[in-house]
Amino acid sequence: MRLCEWVALVYFVYIAAAALAVPRAKRVAVAIASLLCAALVRAGAGAPSAIRDWLPVAYILAGYYFTGWLFVAPAPHLESWLLAWDRRLLGNPSTRFASWPRPLVSALEVVYMGCFLIVPGGFALLATTGHSAVADRYWTIVVASEFAAFAPLSVFQTRPPWAIDGKPVLTDPAMHAFASRVVRTITIRVNTFPSGHAAGSLAVAFAVLPVLPAAGAVLLALALAICIACFVCRYHYIIDVVAGALVAVAVWAAVWAARV
Repeated sequence: MRLCEWVALVYFVYIAAAALAVPRAKRVAVAIASLLCAALVRAGAGAPSAIRDWLPVAYILAGYYFTGWLFVAPAPHLESWLLAWDRRLLGNPSTRFASWPRPLVSALEVVYMGCFLIVPGGFALLATTGHSAVADRYWTIVVASEFAAFAPLSVFQTRPPWAIDGKPVLTDPAMHAFASRVVRTITIRVNTFPSGHAAGSLAVAFAVLPVLPAAGAVLLALALAICIACFVCRYHYIIDVVAGALVAVAVWAAVWAARV
């Protein structure tokens, strides 16, 4: 098995074990779904490379949604701590960016919504330029970063800022309303601390940059824009973003030190 597959396998087993802490009504469903995913990861290791190279996309999505099932109730003290840091650094975070140019705010909303596309997009760049051989290294960096961001949700359970403070005051309320509907529809609607958006998008950039410097630089710029969008548009707390960035850096450094 590839290292990225081992990471996914271990993570799904972890989710199955963490399910013991959720209410009985959800416990069996979470455990069965997670163990089934672990079995599918093991089976996927025998698939042809053309399929195997893309399976981590499914592992990340399954890990994200199944981790969301572990949410039981928000931790008020942790939410207060996260909000306190936002207010310490931004003043009133709901109005702090009210004067930012409308095109800039709209662009931030778009890149935030498109974060899910960056993960497969990064590997698509590698595959279409003849660099499929680095698939395991790419996916190990990305999968490990994403799962390291999702895993704490089993313990640190909080709501996103928009669920507590309401809508921020921005110069493009129509775009924000649309983006918010998208977020409520396709996400687990709870907060990941660290931010999976920050960790995943930066991990993609770090994984591509050494192989395709120009494309990696563009991905890095997009990742930084996603990180900014996280707190400007009140989808994440600043501490989430900082922690997500540190996760991506730590995973990238560990993978390269291990010469995967």
